[in-house]
Parts: sequence; structure tokens; C-alpha cells
Amino acid sequence: MATTAQLFEEPFDADEYIERLAWRTPGGGSKGGAEAFDPKRLLEEFENHIEELKQLDEKIQRRVEKLEHQCHREAKEFAHKVQDLQRSNQVAFQHFQELDEHISYVATKVCHLGDQLEGVNTPRQRAVEAQRLMTYFNEFLDGDLRSDVFNNPDKIKEAADIIQKLHLIAQELPFDRFADVKAKIASKYHDLERQLIQEFTAAQRRGEIGRMREVAAVLLHFKGYAHCVDVYIKQCQEGAYMRNDVFEDTAVLCQRVNKQVGDIFSSPETVMAKLIQNIFENKLQAHVKEKLDETRHTDVEQYLKNLYDLYTRTTSLATKLTEFNLGSDKHTFLSKLIKSIFSSYLESYIDMEREYLRTRGAMILQRYYDSKNHQKRPIGTGSIQELKERIRQRTNLPLGPMIETHGETFLSPELVVNLLQETRHAFERCNRLSDPSDLPKNAFSIFLLLVDHLCVDHIDYALEIGLSAIPSSDAKNANLYFLDVVQQANSIFHLFDKQFNDQLMPLISSSPKLAECLHKKKEVIEQMEVKLDTGIDRTINCMVGQMKYILATEQKKTDFRPEDENNVMIQYTTACSKVCAYVSRQVEHVRKSMDGKNVDTVLTELGVRFHRLIHEHLQQYSYSSMGGMLAICDVAEYRRCAKDFRVPLVLQLFDTLHALCNLLVVAPDNLKQVCSGEQLTNLDRNLLHAFVQLRADYRSARLGRHFS
Repeated sequence: MATTAQLFEEPFDADEYIERLAWRTPGGGSKGGAEAFDPKRLLEEFENHIEELKQLDEKIQRRVEKLEHQCHREAKEFAHKVQDLQRSNQVAFQHFQELDEHISYVATKVCHLGDQLEGVNTPRQRAVEAQRLMTYFNEFLDGDLRSDVFNNPDKIKEAADIIQKLHLIAQELPFDRFADVKAKIASKYHDLERQLIQEFTAAQRRGEIGRMREVAAVLLHFKGYAHCVDVYIKQCQEGAYMRNDVFEDTAVLCQRVNKQVGDIFSSPETVMAKLIQNIFENKLQAHVKEKLDETRHTDVEQYLKNLYDLYTRTTSLATKLTEFNLGSDKHTFLSKLIKSIFSSYLESYIDMEREYLRTRGAMILQRYYDSKNHQKRPIGTGSIQELKERIRQRTNLPLGPMIETHGETFLSPELVVNLLQETRHAFERCNRLSDPSDLPKNAFSIFLLLVDHLCVDHIDYALEIGLSAIPSSDAKNANLYFLDVVQQANSIFHLFDKQFNDQLMPLISSSPKLAECLHKKKEVIEQMEVKLDTGIDRTINCMVGQMKYILATEQKKTDFRPEDENNVMIQYTTACSKVCAYVSRQVEHVRKSMDGKNVDTVLTELGVRFHRLIHEHLQQYSYSSMGGMLAICDVAEYRRCAKDFRVPLVLQLFDTLHALCNLLVVAPDNLKQVCSGEQLTNLDRNLLHAFVQLRADYRSARLGRHFS
């Protein structure tokens, strides 16, 4: 195996190298090979190969040293070469600096020479120009315009430049000596100005934007430049308003003009602003005046709708126009244009709005009452009325005639929707048409009108009528429709509250008027709640009175002391059956008429009074053994009816009453044990004694000793 550098090329594996060396040596393979394993021969081969490796290493080391020496020599040569290049570069840089200084010197000389030439040439040009103008001036002085520039229509641009300069010179000349020539120059000035404007007009009609730009540039130095702009604006509007929608036509016109005005005039933003101002002060103002003046004194509703629509569309148009370049403060510019059109209408807007709402609300209310053939009654106020109301609540005396409504609540959802709809439109108009500083105040005034029409003139009036229609507590088979009034009043007030939050609050939320509105709303709610509470209380009194009437007419003394104790076949008395049926109807009526916690509150009050009535009613009779059982059956039926209330307190009261009725039938010896029961142990002993005294055998059985 030859020992060369190629054997050590990457990747080199020493183990593989040794294995390969051993395998190629005769006798160096495994013992199972063709030849027997000879370790001495393998050792000898390894030693020889090691010597070859040492010789190869020395050879390679000499070669490395030779290459290193060669590299050092070439590095020194390259360093010397770089130093020579740096010296050459420094010399070249010095030459460049000298050349740059020389060029700067020459350029300075050239600039100085140019300044000198200009200093000489400028006066010369001025002199030539002055001589040329003097020549033309002499022609005007002689009255004979011989120059071709004044007689050739193709040179109108050059003639305009000359006449404009002559016109400026003529302004400085004394009038007494040069009056005639000044008049001739002025005449020619106006004549050329007129020709240029005519040329501009003709070019505009032909659609020649380039020619229009040239003529406009010439006219820029003339006094008639503004007239040129006016002509352009006027011709732009010819044929632009062919449809009935002046706002849409204006937007399209401005969009079209904005695309070309920059190619014609040197200050397009001024021309666009003047065009828009012209449109606002003429087209739009005339359109607004026509639409509003024809309805202002004849149809206020249509006038307010038109004002809102026109103002909204005008502000929307102004928003679109802000896309164009109209100068530095285009928003203020457009706001002033809008104000110039609508200021006279906006000043009187809120007064007309309030008057319209006042009239419209009164008409809606009157139309409703007329449909019911109802003549609205004046409701009394003051201390006398309050005193009467207080007496009636406490005594149920018929103070004054009771109003018969035949079940009519005098509350109309349709009327309420109409009033709220009118108010919603009013809030929308107020938000759009009011000055920001006056918006909260104006919105509050609209809210007050809504309160007057909806809460006072309609809901409060219906509550007053409803209160007046509630019969006394001793009335027979009275129609208790006040709960229907309560139901409709609650529904209406929810709509009122929704409009308050959705429409009014955003307009006043950040102003001092918010506190006033909330106070007014709270005041209205409290006044309504007082009347609702009064009406509900008196209605409950009527319910209890009707129960009392049923018990008085249907309950007989013999019910609880039957003649034949062994022949009682009924489960409960007729009076109990009718009372429970009546109570169930009233409970259902209350649930339909109330919502939320009000249901539990009213049913709790009704249940407590119902219990009190039954408790007092049972104490009016004497009970035999079988009569006591029947009384227990009656109370059990009353308790089943009380479950419909779904009020724990009421059910507890009837549970206790049922336990008390057990005292009517329990054996005398068990009285003490029953009185000590869970339901009766906390009751007053006198109350227990009073129930025991109702037993027919109270005296004969000497039951009183159990309470002594």
C-alpha cells in the first residue's frame, strides 16, 4: 500500500485506515482467512509503514515551509505596490484640488462677467422697450394706429400686452395735457379686453381648453379678468339644470368643472369657490325661497318638513363640495353660504316648531275624544279637590257624582303613537336645525310639550276619569275597570320612557338641561304613581267590598250549625265557592294589568285584606262540631285560592287561619296541645281564646278553663 497524501484526504477515518492496512498485509487478516495470522509480519509491516509516514510528513513539512516563504515574499511585494498606489493617488488628489480651485475661479469670473453684461443689457432692454412703447404712444398721440400689431387680429395677444403697459403709463400722465391720448388708450384697452372676453367665450363654447387657457393668461393682467371668470361661471351653468333635482345637478356640475378649471386658470381654487358661491346665492337660494315661502303661512307641517329636507340636502351637498380645493378654510366658507340661505328661516324655526306641536297635539287629542263622543271635563285642582280626595279615600263617601265610563279607559295606543311620532320628527328637526348652543334648550321645550300632551292631557286625564269612575266599596257587582287603565298607562309610559332615552338624551346628555329633564320626568312619574296607587287601593277596597257582599248574602248561620249534623253532604259552603271564584278572577285581572314587582305588591295587599275579611267573617258565627268541620273545609278552599296569589305571606296567613279553625273541632282535652302546636304557639292567647269561644259547646264543656 503506497503511502501518499491522497490516502489522508477528507473524510479521513483512522480506524478504517488501519483496518485496510492490516487487510492488505499477507498474514495480517483474520485467522479464518486463506493464510494463517502472522503477528510478527503485521508488526513489521506497521513499523515500515510508520517510517514511510514519517518521511511523507517531512516531505510535506518542507513543502509547507517553501509555500510560507513564497507567501511572505509576495505579501511584501504587494505592500510595496499598495504604498506606490497611495502615493500616486495623493498626487492625483492634489492635482484635482488645484483643478477645482481653478474651475471655481473661472466660474466666479464668468458670473461676474454675466452680471456686468446683465447690468449693461437690462438698461438697454428697458430702453428698447421704452422706445418701442414711445413709438406706439406716438401713434395714439397722432391718432393713426399704423402698426400691424394693432390691426392684425392674429396678434391680439401681443397687442394686449402693449396696450396694458400703455394703459399703466397713461395713468401717470397729467390729465390736462394728455386727456385725448389717455381716452384713446383707454378705449383701445377696453376694446381689446372685450375682444379677449369674446374670444374666451367662443373658445369655451367650442370646448377649446388650450385657447381658453391662453386668453385667460392674457386677461389675468386686465381689469376684466373677473368678468372673464363670471362669463365662464355663467356658461358652465347653461344646460346644467335640466332635472328637477337642483342639488344633484349642482354636485354633477361642480364635479365636471373641477376637472377642467385647473387647466384653464392660474388660481383654480378661487374660480371654484366663486362658482359655488354663485350657485348658492342664486340657484339654491331661489329654490329654497320658492319651496319654503309657498307653505310658510299656509301649511306649517309641510313647511317644517321642507325646511328639514332642504337644510339636510344642502349640508349634504356642502360635505360633497369639501372634496374640492376651495382655499384654505373651505369649511367656514361653505358654512357661511349655508347660513346666508337659511338664517332667516332658522331664527324663527323653534317658535314655529313649538306652535305646530302645540296645535297638532291638541288636534290629535280632540279628534280622539270626538271619536268617543266624549266632552272633556275640567279636572279640579287645589286644596278643596285634595281634601275631597282624601275624605273619599278614607270614608268612601260619594263626594260629587260618579262618572259612568261604561268600561272606557280613555287611553288610546293609536293616539300615543301619533303624538310620539310627531315628537320624534320634531327632535330630528331640532337636532338638525338648531344652533349647537341652543340645541339642549330647544329639545327641552319640545319635551315639555310632549309631557303636557301625553302625560298631562291624556294619561293624567284618563287616571282622573278612572279614579272618578271607581265605585264606593259597598257598591254591588261594580265593574272595576281601573286595572285596565293601569295596564294601558304602564304600556304608554314605557313608550314615553323609550323615546326619552333614544331621542332626547343624546341631545341634552352633555348640557345642564339634563338635570332639568330628569327632574321633570321624575316629577311626572311620581304624580302618576300617586294616582295609580290611589286608584289601585280603592279598587282593592271595592274587591273586598264585593267579597263582603257575597259573604253577607250567601252565608247563612245554619251553614255552621246545621239542624241535622249527620246529613251534611257539601264540601264547602256556597258563599265560599262564590268568593273563591270572584277572587280568582280578580287575581288573574291583576296579573294581566301589572308587570314586574308591581304584581306581587298588589297581590300581597289584596291577599292580606282577603285574609282579614275571612278572619273577621268567621268570627261572626257559632260552630257546632259538624259546622266547625265545614268551616275548616271553607278555609281549606280559601287557602287553595290563596295559592294562586303566589305570595308566601298570604299563604302563610291562610295556613295559620286553617290551624285556628282546628280549634273549632278538636276535643276539649286536646285544646292545650293544639294551641301549643307549631303554627299557633306564637299567636296571642286572646286570639286563640276568641276562636275557642265560637264553639257551640264552649259553655257546656267549660272550655274557658283551658285559657285561665
